[in-house]
Amino acid sequence: MVKHAILSASGSEKWLNCPPSARLEEQITEEKSEYAAEGTFAHKLAELHLQNYLKLIKKAEYDKKLKQLKENEFYSQEMEDYIQIYTDIAIEKINEAKNRSKDAIVFLEQQLDFSPWVPEGFGTGDVVIISDGIVEVVDFKYGKGVPVSAEENTQMRLYGLGAVNLFNILYDIKTIRMTIVQPRLDSVSTESLSVKELLIWGDTTVKPKAKLAFKGEGEFQAGDHCRFCRAKATCRARAEANLELARYDFQDPALLSNDEIAEILFKADELKAWAADIQTYALEQAYKHGIKFNGWKLVEGRSNRKYTDEEEVAKILIEKGYNEDDIYKKSILNITAMEKLLGKKKFGELLDDLVIKPPGKPTLVPETDKRPELSSAAAAIKDFKNN
Repeated sequence: MVKHAILSASGSEKWLNCPPSARLEEQITEEKSEYAAEGTFAHKLAELHLQNYLKLIKKAEYDKKLKQLKENEFYSQEMEDYIQIYTDIAIEKINEAKNRSKDAIVFLEQQLDFSPWVPEGFGTGDVVIISDGIVEVVDFKYGKGVPVSAEENTQMRLYGLGAVNLFNILYDIKTIRMTIVQPRLDSVSTESLSVKELLIWGDTTVKPKAKLAFKGEGEFQAGDHCRFCRAKATCRARAEANLELARYDFQDPALLSNDEIAEILFKADELKAWAADIQTYALEQAYKHGIKFNGWKLVEGRSNRKYTDEEEVAKILIEKGYNEDDIYKKSILNITAMEKLLGKKKFGELLDDLVIKPPGKPTLVPETDKRPELSSAAAAIKDFKNN
């Protein structure tokens, strides 16, 4: 049975921001997700390919294991293509390390113990590379939900601390590099820190919060980290934080000051996410567990009609004299599918001049967003008049 850390690296954003959430989550059964199972399988497949490249297993064993994995329900050529992107990046980093140092060492699925900073804390580094004063930890994320940056990423920094703890006695480590590869989102990011910087973060930021979290102490704190918490739907602290918006009584925006509107904008997305989590939780409790909520009932939702056998539908209509072009709706492949069919290079050669990317719809985001700021319509008119 696989042991799970109470204060896991993957959950560190939660317990660092909201220490008592770790013990609170223990009271809630974790629902097994198909996406998590798919991600676990993708990691297993990626590890096998890297084992083969590094000659850690014999060819016959590799072929046997690959054949077994291909029988899994999650296996597909699409997954192989995405894993290839990840393994290519990992291999590139391995080769760079070997160019720096002939005695570079590579570990796959290496357990990393960061318990000097986090009680019982440990995690697994997908690829750990040691060479010439540098340790690099590479993390493979198969999900396609939200891009995750390695910059100031608490999970990766804890892996970095684990690597320092494990290898610093044997090697003179000066720099820790932490890389996240998300091939399905075309996202690769890296953060580099000196060992000194990382240790200061571990001692001053992690250690005191981890001590509180392990004891179930500290204050509950709502924020972006709530979306990953098992208690997100029923947490009182999150509810109180979101219900603060009620003090505005949803007045006409014209009655609010610009500062008040700005404050609401920051909270609106979290409010919507919280409401969606409550709805999902209530539906699951009512449907799966028969829980009754006052004033609410479980009913069958609306649905759309569909054919039981499209081929039989077409056969009947064609036999009755209907034109095939009339009963089938045909359209050209979308850009993503066409690029996959042709390959990126051939797609660019043949169709690059026929593809445009129109401007995106204007949207308000926090100033910390990295996208360049647009001029408003009012500002554009003002500039025009001044010219």
